[in-house]
Amino acid sequence: MGKTKTELLSTEVQHLDITQFDFVNLVEAMQHTAFQARNTARAAKIYHQMLEDKNCGVILCLAGSLISAGLKKVIIDMIDNNMVDAIVSTGANIVDQDFFEGLGFKHYQGSPQLDDETLQSLAIDRIYDTLINEDELRICDDTICQIADSMAPKPYSSREFIQEMGRYLEKHGKNKNSIVLRAYQKDIPIFVPAFSDCSAGFGLVMHQVKKPQQHVSIDSVKDFRELTQLKISAKETGLLMIGGGVPKNFAQDVVVAAELLGAEVPLHKYAIQITVADERDGALSGSTLREACSWGKVSVVHEQMVYSEATLAFPMIVGYAYGKGAWKNRGHRAYSKLFTEMASETIS
Repeated sequence: MGKTKTELLSTEVQHLDITQFDFVNLVEAMQHTAFQARNTARAAKIYHQMLEDKNCGVILCLAGSLISAGLKKVIIDMIDNNMVDAIVSTGANIVDQDFFEGLGFKHYQGSPQLDDETLQSLAIDRIYDTLINEDELRICDDTICQIADSMAPKPYSSREFIQEMGRYLEKHGKNKNSIVLRAYQKDIPIFVPAFSDCSAGFGLVMHQVKKPQQHVSIDSVKDFRELTQLKISAKETGLLMIGGGVPKNFAQDVVVAAELLGAEVPLHKYAIQITVADERDGALSGSTLREACSWGKVSVVHEQMVYSEATLAFPMIVGYAYGKGAWKNRGHRAYSKLFTEMASETIS
């Protein structure tokens, strides 16, 4: 007889705490090795350089299932310690996984060998070796709908909507260890350019069906304009990219967008990408940072591709920079306030 739903959803994913380990000695030893160990060490040093550079705004790009895999606290530690200034992400990480946990729900350890038809009959969703209670995910969808219902009917950037999600968690959340909540409290903007491609999409569909004439919508062009304005304001920027896809391209494109608006901005000064994708098929996730230089997006002076699975390389890179401590002398930029100021200027 197979396991019950309760038995399958019994071992919680535990989030990795980089503050409890010494990554510095390990990474510095790795720089004397080869292959991806040496690449990871160089990437860690470049991220440390970003944090030492007082003129550099750090943009973190997230793709893939990172929060469900136990990397949430790594990102929260980055937020809490001024190691990141803006986030560009897929919807799954921010809504289906982080906001989901902020509501008090969990991700569970499973196995890729489990029978997926059985999981489907039990309303359990699988992400490789991680399991999610589908019934709880529906509550997440409904909550997004409720948030939309409470907002004035008009177009919003995903950043504006995610701010409202943070405000909701501050009042009603059951787990305070949330990226959405912490970013809201520290005025760190989160952009999700493909916002409907996650639980947010289901929630907003329900909202618009209920309110066909007067409803909330997401304006992805406004997202692009806002992040471009952030680049113009920040000038010097560094990218730490986990995976590729839309977040990577969106963050890189703002250099070109700024130039089209007549602003003189430098290429992204620093760039790191962690990926397992291959560049040879022309896919964005595997396109190298040197290729991005040809498009006028990224400088190749301080760039590093790391061909590694994110749950291995990302904690080492961030853990190294945390251990080196440059963040202790780094100011808090509160870029979300930039958009509040822009709105005030428009009104006046």
